[in-house]
Amino acid sequence: MTSSVVDAQAVDLGVVRQQVDAVLEDFLAEKDRAAAVRGHPPEVVRTVRDFLAAGGKRIRALLCVVGWHAAGGRGDPASAVRVAASLELFVAFALIHDDIMDDSVSRRGRPAVHRVMRARLGEGVRAERLGAGGALLVGNLALMWAQELLHTARLEPGRERSVHGLYDAMLEEVMYGQYLDVMGTGRGADDIEAALRIVRYKTATATIERPLQLGAAVAGAGEAVMDAFSRLGLPLGEAFQLRDDLLDVFGSPDGSGAPGLGDLREGKRTVLLALGLRSADPRRRERLGHLVGRADLGECGAAEIRDILRATGAREETERMITDRYTHVLRVLDEAGFPPAADRALRGLAAKATRYTC
Repeated sequence: MTSSVVDAQAVDLGVVRQQVDAVLEDFLAEKDRAAAVRGHPPEVVRTVRDFLAAGGKRIRALLCVVGWHAAGGRGDPASAVRVAASLELFVAFALIHDDIMDDSVSRRGRPAVHRVMRARLGEGVRAERLGAGGALLVGNLALMWAQELLHTARLEPGRERSVHGLYDAMLEEVMYGQYLDVMGTGRGADDIEAALRIVRYKTATATIERPLQLGAAVAGAGEAVMDAFSRLGLPLGEAFQLRDDLLDVFGSPDGSGAPGLGDLREGKRTVLLALGLRSADPRRRERLGHLVGRADLGECGAAEIRDILRATGAREETERMITDRYTHVLRVLDEAGFPPAADRALRGLAAKATRYTC
């Protein structure tokens, strides 16, 4: 692990990311050595390492360490950095499993893990089933390793219970959110509140609220700080997911991110789609029902869906929802009175989370 220390007067997020990546590399290198000694399949550790290296802005890890600073953390943030690194292994688990359940083609510009494993086994239904099973087990190991790394954080006495309790709550919330997503709980595809409920459980808590609170718990934060992080974390997490949904369908305005077909082919129950269905006339509603969720959806059909989402005002309304939540986050920060360096870092991360995917 790197020995450099993040200056509490200037939270250098680049240094934080380097520290987190160093912890992950050291941890997985040790797992690689242990696998060689014990005769375990070497590709498992390599798959997890490659997944982590493929991209992602480490926003959860960054928020965890910034939460430590915001709660008055002093000195070497090594414990917070290890908790933050644990979150990245947890994210790997969640995304690998999510891709299996959605049968996603790619993740972060590379083939999804279950697709890679399927390709190793050849063609056919058996290869498909075994590839998904192999990826499931890799994801399980990532979760186990996340918990193992968490236990190496060397927390100050009396803080373990709070940190582990928050971590357990995060795990449970994500599982419930994934269950709601997979099982399609709600009154219909146009149920906006049901779509938001999935976002809150599956994304908002685990992406923003819990990472902030975990960092704060490492620093021994009190109830006021935890409450502030809930008040800003949930709306910011919702805004983060709403932006991600827009980027997947429409791409980024500056052209740096191209629109995709993943969410549309999967028939993902997003707030964006719910808004479109709610506002569409019968003809457009029928077209959305015909096109969304088709595995063979092409660019022509996707363009028609985008046109409908613009015409119904769904895209504009989603943008408004993001702006409203971002404005609320800024109000919470104005009232919270966090240390200046942490406040600046939080405002920067809030802006990034509402503009780009991570």
